[in-house]
Amino acid sequence: MTGLHERHLAVSPEWLTLYYRHPLELTHGEGRHVWDADGNRYLDFFGGILTTMTAHALPEVAKAVSEQAGRLIHSSTLYLNRPMVELAERVAALSGIPDARVFFTTSGTEANDAALLLATAHRGSNQILAMRNSYHGRSFSAVSITGNRSWSTTSLSPLQTLYVHGGVRSRGPYAELSDERFIKACVADLEDLLGHTRGAAALIAEPVQGVGGFTAPPDGLYAAFREVLDRHGILWISDEVQTGWGRTGDHFWGWQAHAQNGPPDILTFAKGIGNGMSIGGVVARADVMNCLDANSISTFGGSPVTMAAGLANLSYLLEHDLQGNARRVGGLLIERLRAVGAGSPAVREVRGRGLMIGIELVKPGTDDADPDAAAAVLEAARAGGLLIGKGGGHNTSVLRIAPPLSLTVAEAEEGAEILGEALDAAT
Repeated sequence: MTGLHERHLAVSPEWLTLYYRHPLELTHGEGRHVWDADGNRYLDFFGGILTTMTAHALPEVAKAVSEQAGRLIHSSTLYLNRPMVELAERVAALSGIPDARVFFTTSGTEANDAALLLATAHRGSNQILAMRNSYHGRSFSAVSITGNRSWSTTSLSPLQTLYVHGGVRSRGPYAELSDERFIKACVADLEDLLGHTRGAAALIAEPVQGVGGFTAPPDGLYAAFREVLDRHGILWISDEVQTGWGRTGDHFWGWQAHAQNGPPDILTFAKGIGNGMSIGGVVARADVMNCLDANSISTFGGSPVTMAAGLANLSYLLEHDLQGNARRVGGLLIERLRAVGAGSPAVREVRGRGLMIGIELVKPGTDDADPDAAAAVLEAARAGGLLIGKGGGHNTSVLRIAPPLSLTVAEAEEGAEILGEALDAAT
């Protein structure tokens, strides 16, 4: 055990998770690579939990942060803030939500908290519909709507949460149905659920479930849900903390795979927009955003430095078509990983889109999740020079792969090769 690890254990909560048997101290990064305190170099396929979206040490972002810090680091939302207004204008225009208003927070958890506050206040109800296998953050209210036992730490809640089928395509009671019948069954389940309740405030859903193991329903499910929700006056919150900014390749936002009945009423975002700086936020129609009848501010949300970083990062992403790169290089990577998975009896499924890919591991010859194998592959990949993540609603048995969106073809090939060797060595 290193001295830093011992110091960490002495001052940190036991539940503050660290990866690896011998935890890693990262000291610096460049592009798609990071280095540890011992000088080892790694290809980064997890990006600080999908947060280093463009690249490590991106010069454009570093320059924007440095220049703004040299002028003014903090002011709060009690004063006009030019970088905040400029980023809000761009996010509102990109969101697809008409007459959009934007409120900045410091994290995805806080963004989802704010969305729940808006929805419950707007509807006068504390009842929330959430998806099974979901994850929306670590705060009291966010944990209370999380449909993943591994991350739901208490049954106490300020909200009444009702869970809906549909977030996981290949497990559960509807797994064997065709996509069309799957959607119909999930809609029927939602209709039945609403028949036993009164006045839900909102449905909150991740278009692709992140912590849940990069699972997703067939395209169009949430559009079908929207028809039902609209009849009941229930709002739709799209949690884009992990799916936003073009990561899925095909779409800029995850909700756009379900766009037949229009955009969500509320959209939450975080992670990648700051490329490591602490940015989250909520976008909503003006009537929803303005429903609060009390004063509010944010001390740190929308700070000049983080907004400058977000503006520079978003400009880089759009100017370099990183969404297109995620589609092209991500398509190649998932093809390579499926070839790797086809040769391993431990791989149940390789799924995903763009640069958001999950590999679900099971005990060979069964459909039983194998979290020990996932942990072993994580270790073997690190030994080979590759950092990945893990998750999944079935005992954390999914390898999560989400590199920066600037990933090159050569790096995708290299990462797939290392991961193939790690699977061979560990399963």
